[in-house]
Amino acid sequence: MRIEVAEESVASLDTYAGVPIASWVESVLEVENGPGGWVLTERQLDIPYVKDYDAIPGEHPSRWPERFDVSGWGVFAARVEGRRVGGAVVAFDTPELEMLGGRRDLAVLWDVRVAPESRGRGIGAALFHAAEAWARARGCRRLWVETQNVNVAACRFYARQGCALVSVDR
Repeated sequence: MRIEVAEESVASLDTYAGVPIASWVESVLEVENGPGGWVLTERQLDIPYVKDYDAIPGEHPSRWPERFDVSGWGVFAARVEGRRVGGAVVAFDTPELEMLGGRRDLAVLWDVRVAPESRGRGIGAALFHAAEAWARARGCRRLWVETQNVNVAACRFYARQGCALVSVDR
């Protein structure tokens, strides 16, 4: 399977959002600060549910330009055999985005999504590496990633990409 990742215009956010981000939540990661660092323990939920970030008011990709100056953001599409199967967005040089702290040597991997039927096939990794290269080309020394403990698959994915847990916002 050949994965093609290409940068697109921020004007493509509606099309970008055509790949669903919703996921089934069956467990969460409990996070404790232990003597050797963070300790993550997976706990199964009694009642699983669907988490759909795009359904949260104001969080759909088409709404981001209303909240942020996205002119400096990178938007990527992943395709297999010409079909869009994923995407990633990198936020950069966005003063109103608190996570960036006004820094121009830092980017945030704002969003990564892979079509449910295409997950586990290296598409997320290809997108992550494209985002890293994009940020590095703009002089960024760090690429911040944020996810939630209800997205266990994402937490594991980021760990496989070499990300380290550096803070917890309870």
